[in-house]
Amino acid sequence: MPMLTLADLGVLRGVDVERDPDGGEALVASITPTYTGCPALATMRDDLVHRLNDAGFARVRVRVVLDPPWSSDWISEHGRAALRAAGLSPPGPVRRPTGPLGLTLGPTRRAPACPRCGSAATRPISEFGATACKALYRCTDCLEPFEHVKEI
Repeated sequence: MPMLTLADLGVLRGVDVERDPDGGEALVASITPTYTGCPALATMRDDLVHRLNDAGFARVRVRVVLDPPWSSDWISEHGRAALRAAGLSPPGPVRRPTGPLGLTLGPTRRAPACPRCGSAATRPISEFGATACKALYRCTDCLEPFEHVKEI
């Protein structure tokens, strides 16, 4: 999603300066992928290294942090606005159950608003959009299809 920075997406967890074994210093960026098997992880890592090299940091390492796992709640408000502006429905808040979890085999129920007209009258078309982290919906008011970034 090129409209988002890694910080807006909540993937960038921190940046530190660490001493290398040879006594030099390296900039170490910590990132958490949106999914453990996220196919964009290598691209995110490479882009981050190239951007930091271009900014004048010669020694850059990227650390992948899996705990705690990424949550769509980490997307910034600026990131959510950028998703809407690009025609994507941003995720709602993640539901955090407090008791035992029941097993449900039915489809996930969401109620995303249409990013084009703002209508809440939307229907799912497919649980999967162009990527596994998005679902495909259609607005029943303006009739336009749109992708919804899933709550994780």
